[in-house]
Amino acid sequence: MFLVLLQLAIVLAMIFVGARKGGIGLGIYGMVGVAILVFGFGLRPGKLPIDVMLIIVSVITAAASLQAAGGLDYLVGLAAKFLRNHPDKITYYGPLTTWLFCLVAGTAHTCYSLLPIISEIATSRKIRPERPLSVATISASLGITGSPVSAATAALISTDLLGGQGIELGDILLISIPSSLVAILVASFVQNRLGRELDDDPEYQRRVADGTINPERDARLLEEMQQHPNPRAKWSVVVFLLAVATVVIFGSVPSLRPAFEVMGADGQPLLGPDGTVTMERVPMSEIIEIVMMASAAFILLAGKADVKVAAKGSVFAAGMNAMVGIFGIAWMGDTYFNGNLEFYQSRIADLVTQYPVLFAAALFIMSIMLFSQAATVRTMYPLGIGLGLSPLALVAMFPAVNGYFFFPNYPTEVAAINFDRTGSTRVGRWVVNHSFQLSGFITTFVSIGLGYAIVAMVY
Repeated sequence: MFLVLLQLAIVLAMIFVGARKGGIGLGIYGMVGVAILVFGFGLRPGKLPIDVMLIIVSVITAAASLQAAGGLDYLVGLAAKFLRNHPDKITYYGPLTTWLFCLVAGTAHTCYSLLPIISEIATSRKIRPERPLSVATISASLGITGSPVSAATAALISTDLLGGQGIELGDILLISIPSSLVAILVASFVQNRLGRELDDDPEYQRRVADGTINPERDARLLEEMQQHPNPRAKWSVVVFLLAVATVVIFGSVPSLRPAFEVMGADGQPLLGPDGTVTMERVPMSEIIEIVMMASAAFILLAGKADVKVAAKGSVFAAGMNAMVGIFGIAWMGDTYFNGNLEFYQSRIADLVTQYPVLFAAALFIMSIMLFSQAATVRTMYPLGIGLGLSPLALVAMFPAVNGYFFFPNYPTEVAAINFDRTGSTRVGRWVVNHSFQLSGFITTFVSIGLGYAIVAMVY
């Protein structure tokens, strides 16, 4: 136990130091942690977050191209004009938008294209960006546990889990979607009333003083965008939205994705039990990467923008900072938790056996360690079924697998921190007191509670 706790202390220390350094600090100090765990403690290196990193690269490339073509400014101008009479609504509209995108696409990583827009809208209207960004980031995860096409939902309804207990996809959607929607609204309501106003925030004042942010210039440019929209920017926005819609369609209708034969070890097509050739569809991660990266070319063409300008923009820089951060931090977390998985599983199993009502807490804790909803479902739900817990209760607990927000090292959190130019979205001195903690706990408690209420009323 001592070695496990010592390793945990090192992991937390690297997160603490990296967060304090800022920028790519999370990534490089996370890699220091990986080196200590592998060379010092002999742990097997965890799984590299390659898919997440490539998704970020592709989406950020498209968003950076949109910025270079003037499309991002155009969107911000339109949104600011719409919010002029109701500036506080971004705290509600932003999270609901990320939730909807992730609900239909089945992955939280679609929110990368929305986070910079949400941040800029809030900043331009002198709304503390931490308020919408904190809820929007958590909402992306809630979209996964309500999505009919996510890996976590697919794992949950498999025949060896709840699918074999009489639970259908419709049951999961009926319970998860309404409870998630209300939970997001509750978190937005609370978050909209917390934190200093932007003008009173010391970090914002510091950035204004050193010229990082120029409110007068931003307000003037925003006004100009509203009065003199760039027609080329409109077309770049159209292309960008078509790309996002394409991702959503492929996520909603898996049959549209290309399928290929699965080859066996002998180089021949693998046959299923019925004698037919086994086919495998292109996963959503690769669909997102292909569509978004390719769309960047058409965005630049539509807006007649220079590709060099895209690489120099603030969106591209923030996205690359996020990718480096994820490279180190996520790899360190996966190395630690997978290296000590048996230790944690045995203790959580004992706890749940003695106190079955704490199974939701066990899901939450395990999701922090595994960094994946689907992996948490696969690891813990057989235990819940074995303990005789109600299948409907297990559905109501589904949002508990989103607990990885507890430590601020998930890609969407790192990206949100980097996209907030004001510095209001941040990691606190003690690491766990970060901007996403309150929204995460509110949405988890409310969605699970409402899930139980729906089960009681409907079933």
